[in-house]
Amino acid sequence: MAFLARRLGFYLITAWVAITVNFFIPRLMPGNPVDLVFDRVRHAISPAALHAFTIAFGIDNKQSLISQYFGYLDQILHGNLGISITFFPTPVSSVIRGGLPWTLFLVGVSTVLSFLFGTLLGMVAAVRRGTWVDALLPVTSFLSAMPYFWMGLLVLTVFAVNLGWFPLSGGYSPTVTPSFTWGFISSALDHAILPAATIVVSSIAGWLLGMRNVMMGTLGEDYVLLAEAKGLPQRRVTFTYAARNAILPNMAAFALSLGFIVSGALLTEVVFSYPGIGYLLFEAVENEDYPLMQGIFLMITLLVLLANLLADVMYAALDPRTREVA
Repeated sequence: MAFLARRLGFYLITAWVAITVNFFIPRLMPGNPVDLVFDRVRHAISPAALHAFTIAFGIDNKQSLISQYFGYLDQILHGNLGISITFFPTPVSSVIRGGLPWTLFLVGVSTVLSFLFGTLLGMVAAVRRGTWVDALLPVTSFLSAMPYFWMGLLVLTVFAVNLGWFPLSGGYSPTVTPSFTWGFISSALDHAILPAATIVVSSIAGWLLGMRNVMMGTLGEDYVLLAEAKGLPQRRVTFTYAARNAILPNMAAFALSLGFIVSGALLTEVVFSYPGIGYLLFEAVENEDYPLMQGIFLMITLLVLLANLLADVMYAALDPRTREVA
């Protein structure tokens, strides 16, 4: 319990620092988003109405930054993230709720698939060194080194433009209505295949190499050699003794990667015009949408901290030595 209390205290302080930085950075950017939105119709809006919009967006320049900061903290504690400038007058929380399921589906499923395939291939590559599995290492490393956006453009050109096998952009066909029907679900799956494949192919090498390297070291440990000397089945030695310990670093990395699910698909979503959080963040930055930027950054921060806490707890449960050091 003492270990968990220390970690919770550390992450609470980190969350406060992140929220503070999240508040000040957008306000240090040049320009005013309200002026940007209403520049074309400024002659039709009175100064009082323009000032009212500025207050509604939480960027009242007549208040000091300190006053705005404490007002921002009060809004967060009450679950009020403000009103989006890009999607005015929709609240930020509603905009995020609309994009979050798309990102969780796309990046969440892709992260789990790349972790499973990469970890299993890493086990096989360590056990069967010198076989065809080793040939996957340079191929996956090359694909992993390729930038997301470049691979996405290449995949779009080949499979969407030239071959016409998959849709070019979007999350679903404009001819269907979002609902729990097979028509919408099949359309969403069809639109998610190319961006998901891009994420899986680009990230599988890290899991494969990490698992292979640790597994090779674990196979040479004394307790594994002793199990083999006792005549235990090779499958039991591999999975029960070697893999169970070798997978610890990958499991910790997987727990951390869950925190980056929301932010990890920015380039992929922009290339494929996929309606997720990454694409919303791109639009928010482009339109200087302070409230939406802050809402997305806050959500990403909290998810990353939660994933770090999950990794700490998981490691402490699997390896008691970490509790003694912490």
